[in-house]
Amino acid sequence: MQIKRFLVAALCGSLLFGLVGCGAGSQPPADQPQNTETVQTDTQPPEDIGAGESLETTPAEPTQTLTMGQKNALAAADDYLSIMSFSRSGLIEQLEYEGYTTDEATYAADNCNADWNEQAAKSAQNYLDMTSFSRQGLIEQLMFEGFTQEQAEYGASKVGY
Repeated sequence: MQIKRFLVAALCGSLLFGLVGCGAGSQPPADQPQNTETVQTDTQPPEDIGAGESLETTPAEPTQTLTMGQKNALAAADDYLSIMSFSRSGLIEQLEYEGYTTDEATYAADNCNADWNEQAAKSAQNYLDMTSFSRQGLIEQLMFEGFTQEQAEYGASKVGY
């Protein structure tokens, strides 16, 4: 099993090595101030509410200020997820390797709208396309890559195990 992990890790490492340059230059130098963007939600009620009708409202989301690092980390996360599958922790590690801070990488992983179960299923299929695994071996490999037990089991089930 260790040999398979090594081979799989080597293959994945080769893929990632080619991708590392994708985000190069996306962060400003440390001596430049970070740009921020304010995101605000529209809290105005629709104008078609008739007299005597009530509109149930929920509190508006607070205004959030994104740093340039958060915006770029989120864009990089979207780019990575569009071409390969990652666990949440694997994505954070990849973004940190690319130079994003832990906070920026975690923000991106938590806000990229990834379905981690589906990411586990895609990863399981990728592994099976490369080599054969038993159900338990596939689950262990997915967990080694950072998926939770539940996500790994979902991924294995989704590919037919």
